[in-house]
Amino acid sequence: MAARESCRSCGQSGLRVFLDLGKTPIADGLVGEPLPPEPDPVFPLELAFCPHCALVQILETVPKETLFCRGYPYFSSTSDSWLEHSYQHAVALIKRQHLGSHSLVVEVASNDGYLLRNFAQQGIPVLGIDPANGPASAARELGIETLGEFFTDAVAQDLVNRGLQADLIVANNVLAHVADTPDFVRGLKTLLKPDGLISIEVPYIRDLIDQGEFDTIYHQHLCYFSLTSMSALFASHGLHVNEVIRLSSHGGSLRVYAGTDNHPSQNVTNLLKEEREIGLDRPGYYLEFSHRVRLIRTTLVSFLSGLKHEGECIAGYGAAAKACTLLNYCGIGKEILDFIVDRNPHKHGLYMPGVRIPIAHPDRLLERKPDYVLLLPWNLAHEILLQQREYRSRGGKFIIPLPQLRVV
Repeated sequence: MAARESCRSCGQSGLRVFLDLGKTPIADGLVGEPLPPEPDPVFPLELAFCPHCALVQILETVPKETLFCRGYPYFSSTSDSWLEHSYQHAVALIKRQHLGSHSLVVEVASNDGYLLRNFAQQGIPVLGIDPANGPASAARELGIETLGEFFTDAVAQDLVNRGLQADLIVANNVLAHVADTPDFVRGLKTLLKPDGLISIEVPYIRDLIDQGEFDTIYHQHLCYFSLTSMSALFASHGLHVNEVIRLSSHGGSLRVYAGTDNHPSQNVTNLLKEEREIGLDRPGYYLEFSHRVRLIRTTLVSFLSGLKHEGECIAGYGAAAKACTLLNYCGIGKEILDFIVDRNPHKHGLYMPGVRIPIAHPDRLLERKPDYVLLLPWNLAHEILLQQREYRSRGGKFIIPLPQLRVV
């Protein structure tokens, strides 16, 4: 593999690297027993800015078949807050688009049917598209028809040839994962009815930079969008962003509604203006980020090392993709964390890649009673702290590493 020299969106050269996280393993590449004697494969993780279309992107592209197919362990339904977020989103879309039995809703990267089931329960025809075997099988068990493929323009054209076009296409937290973004967006337009709606959610680069969220950078996330860069990508393929909503999910996200018509709301106009005013479309906005990331690493490692020196027992909570980046970049291994717990049963008995920390059921917290727990999916802190009331009532403390290091 060679690092990219041209932008994933506009194809222009001159990308400017502003953050190097070194070589890290694949974020969801959990390791099973017997543990291989050789180290886990690692790949460069550099973040760059395109001065032509303002897209932020990593330079290395790990093959998608390596990232998302066999053994992919992410199941959306393991997060209660994400299920509620998705339910409310579905309700709003049904009302906005007047969806019914005559409609077709297609979700790209439909995972385990977490979102589409809300439409299906209302008698609205649905189709999921997802290449990951485990989540796709779980969706089919719920009665959600799921096409086990990566979404491309060719796949979209095949569906159109079969007489299918979508009144609504939902693509939550997938656009950032796509190596060929122009082909993906062409596919959205191909599959969409002329009066249809595309609803997309992406992590917002502004929140990532402002809050120091370097742990959301990993090989599955190839692109990091602003409204400016997303609008440019869509417009180049005959689609237009007509509404935008800022969300708190995933540490800060954008939800955009797009279609073939061009009638941007005041929200879109205002946010594009804001991004220009703060410099989100220029490289200077990003240059200081690298220094802040190094400071976050130094502060966290020093704090955890101090606790271990005092004889404290520390565990981790959440074997999420972002945990892989944080642990490997900071060099936090078994000498710091005794184990990690996670609600996802598909991860139990496995090990975090790179650092090889074992993953167990959350009940291990009550059995082992660690003094502290490093909360790795810190964006779900409220939900997880509520789930772990008993552990906390017994004196256990949680360390929340970002956006600001704190103990609760």
